[in-house]
Order: sequence, then C-alpha cells, then structure tokens
Amino acid sequence: MSDVTYQNLTYRLPEIEHRYGPSVHILSDPVLLSHVGLLAARTTQQPLVNRLVTNIYYELIRAVVNAEFPRKRVRIDSRMIEHNPRGFYDGEIVDATTRVVTVDIARAGTLPSQICFDTLNGLLDPTGVRQDHFIMARTTDEAQHVIGANISGSKIGGDIRGRIVLFPDPMGATGSSLSTAIRVYKDQYGGGAQKMITINIIVTPEYIRRMQNDHPDVLVYAVRLDRGLSDDDVLASVPGTHWDRERGLNEHQYIVPGGGGLGEVMNNAYC
Repeated sequence: MSDVTYQNLTYRLPEIEHRYGPSVHILSDPVLLSHVGLLAARTTQQPLVNRLVTNIYYELIRAVVNAEFPRKRVRIDSRMIEHNPRGFYDGEIVDATTRVVTVDIARAGTLPSQICFDTLNGLLDPTGVRQDHFIMARTTDEAQHVIGANISGSKIGGDIRGRIVLFPDPMGATGSSLSTAIRVYKDQYGGGAQKMITINIIVTPEYIRRMQNDHPDVLVYAVRLDRGLSDDDVLASVPGTHWDRERGLNEHQYIVPGGGGLGEVMNNAYC
C-alpha cells in the first residue's frame, strides 16, 4: 500500500494581489524582497551585487519549476528497502525528461541565465537542457526614448518545439529586448514551445503591458513590481486597477525606484 499524500501534489505560489491577469505572477516573498532591496541600494557594490543576483535567481527558478514544470509519479526505493518492503517513496517529482531552453540576453541576463542553466542541469536530464545567447541593445529616438531593440549577435542551439523556454532577464523595464527575442524564436525557429516564461527581478506596468500586447501567451514571473511614478491614489490601489495611470519608467526609460541600471552595476561599467 502506498501513501496517497505525495501522489497529487499541490503547489501554491505566494503572490501579491493584482489585476493584470492570470499570466502575471508577482511573488509575495519577504526574503526575496529583502534581497532585492539590498541589491538596489545605492551603497551595494561588487562582489555582493552578483551574490545577491545569484541567490535571487536560485529562488526564482525554484518557484518557476514548482509552479510550471510537468511532474511524474515514480517509485524510488530507499536504503531501507533491504530491511522493510515498505522502504520506498511513491509520489510525484519533477519530470526529468522535460526539455528546456534558457536564454541569455547579454549582458544583465548572462549571470541569471547561467544560474538557471546550472540549476536545471542538476534537476533534469542534462541532454534536454540548452542555453542560447543574444547580444542586444536598446534603440532610441532623438529624444532618447526607447523605440526597440537591436540584435548584434546571437547563438541559438536549435528549435524550441515542445520545450519550455525561459528568459531570465533582471529588469523588465520597457520589454523591448525580451519582446524582440521572443519574436525571433516564434518567427525564425518555428515556434511551438510548450511554454515561454520571462523571469525578472523587477518589472514595471509598462513592461507587463508590452508583454501582453506583443505576446499574450508568455508567462511573467517577477519578485517586485515598481510603479513609483504613479499618482498617490494609484499607489494606494491594487496593482492593475488603474493600469492606464500606472507608471514605473522615467523619461529615459529607467525603472523607479528600480535598481539604477543593473546591467552596468553587475559588470562594473564606467567605474
């Protein structure tokens, strides 16, 4: 007789209340919020910056796997099987045959994607885990407003059919870079992904709108929502209630309160 406790697992993701729809998941996690607060603090420098990013993405990929990856029921004999016929686990685990691509959007996304890649290689069959790479930069108009993203290089290891495709990019500001990368997979590599998931540390209302307008099939996971330039009455409301009045980007498309150009901070640029 097997214990029924672990045969149909239920995982409840801790999330804040919002009105952006079911494809958006903003975590309600005090430990992660503590890490993000320290990461964004003006006095935080390397090597603590990358240590915090690493810790945050270990937790984020764990949450995404728990909530979104398929499971399978297994029987695993424990060392006690030699002493008792009931020395086995019968229940669900993550399906190790799940095929995944994690996408590095250089440069802020390089470390997060590597963390996800290494973690998944230890959890799944490594022959089904792949890492792809894009070198991208924002494109701006004469007023320095972001109007898109330019791909200057890429290394794509194959198609994505039947795979879960992850985009671990820390700052979801305008969404231009991620939207462009996602479009490449859909238009040039045949599409057909099982799921596509962005994994961000901080997102803005503008980013969420861009994702839903351009790619309504894509899931968004984030630690924190920043809408700091919204009016006081908007800030006092449940996120998404007054979506058209929510603002998280300044005139140069940087997040407020945000992290102050995390790609530069992570790489000690201009120092």
